[in-house]
Amino acid sequence: MSALDNLPVVVIGAGPVGLAAAAHLHERGLAFLVLEAGDSAGAAVRQWGHVRVFSPWRYDVDPAARRILDDAGWVAPDPEALPTGAELADGYLQPLAELPAIKSHLRYGTRVEAISRLGLDRLRTAGRETTPFLIRLTGGEELLARAVIDASGTWGTPNVLGASGLPARGEADVTAYLEHALPDVLGQARPRFAGRHTLVVGAGHSAANTLLSLAELAESTPGTEVTWAIRSASPSRTYGGGDADALPARGALGSRLRAHVDAGRIRLLTGFSVHALTPTDGRVTVVVRHGDGSDEQVTVDRIVAATGFRPDHSITAELRLDLDPVMGATRALAPLIDPNEHSCGTVPPHGVDELTHPETGYYAVGMKSYGRAPTFLMATGYEQVRSVVAALAGDWNAARDVQLDLPETGVCNSNPDDSATDESCCGPTPATEPTGRGLATGISGGLLAAPLNPVTLDAAPADGQTGGCCGS
Repeated sequence: MSALDNLPVVVIGAGPVGLAAAAHLHERGLAFLVLEAGDSAGAAVRQWGHVRVFSPWRYDVDPAARRILDDAGWVAPDPEALPTGAELADGYLQPLAELPAIKSHLRYGTRVEAISRLGLDRLRTAGRETTPFLIRLTGGEELLARAVIDASGTWGTPNVLGASGLPARGEADVTAYLEHALPDVLGQARPRFAGRHTLVVGAGHSAANTLLSLAELAESTPGTEVTWAIRSASPSRTYGGGDADALPARGALGSRLRAHVDAGRIRLLTGFSVHALTPTDGRVTVVVRHGDGSDEQVTVDRIVAATGFRPDHSITAELRLDLDPVMGATRALAPLIDPNEHSCGTVPPHGVDELTHPETGYYAVGMKSYGRAPTFLMATGYEQVRSVVAALAGDWNAARDVQLDLPETGVCNSNPDDSATDESCCGPTPATEPTGRGLATGISGGLLAAPLNPVTLDAAPADGQTGGCCGS
């Protein structure tokens, strides 16, 4: 008997992809333990709970999760309804986490600090594959595992404001004035924005979503000013196709944003590269450097950094990972998701083989698996964990039978002119409600859904970015 046989598979993260992994592990009869840093299921999703997801419920539930929920008598929401992040967490993720099959294997308030092999550092080779993983938690507790499925996402590691991938000068000195993506402008965060001047940096749909909320706030609260800054020379990518867009809600988002810009309610700055930030009498002075080397200044009260996310691999420093030096994904996966070559709709099917590292038994899945690539889909995350769990169960035929049928849309490609200030190809988009607050993003592990079985996507209106583009 191997030293690994009686150990669980440890899943990091109880978001949509992590809990999907737990559901598949349960169905396969594999022992598992889910570690969640937050105090509830979908803790990261709840941070944008005020935003309405553009993909309807029928696309938002993993197939294995749906099966065990149905067995427990779960009353599924209207399959055509569009949940908010909070509704998704309360109506799906938390009920899934509360099932006896999951709950007894789930720990909240548990943050992973480091992963290694028991008694072996990264240099040691002999016996490595048969040695348990050692997982150290914040506080010093240590656990052993036969395998690790890392679905911790990227929500906690946003990109910097600096245009070259480095923090802008003085960025660390103005954190009190910076906002994470998707602040609840019309809700709990309202006092921080009402009657103040806000700069939104980013060309993606998270930026657009926040801009529309700020414009709505400005209509009711005097003194509220909104400035939008993008690196490219034109906002056309964010505006989309307007009335001619194949996805009406996405077109409506762009049309409303364009209308606010044209009316002067939102000031647009193009060719905007953040060079330096300086606290100035309770405000922030932002120095912009243009392509010709000239500088410009704008002084604001708040800055919303809708600049995207990047993975944090620091907990795996003692593991043998083979990461693409550009993308931060596995070398096998990187060329398949390269946003310079692929849109969300052209990413080919991939599973355990493309997610495998030299460190046998460690798999990063979900948004984290894509590194810096903004082409992640929720459907991809569900299929990733199905494939990985099948491999862990020894069912290699199922593991390699990956199915991912995505529409070719082309709209998710990174634009070389502004990709560094875009959170994801599949950013927040509005549902059909008047406020235009909607989401189908790739911010923390993905929330776009796939049809239940098999995991496929077609050109049906599954979301507001590409007819099947990603989520959180």
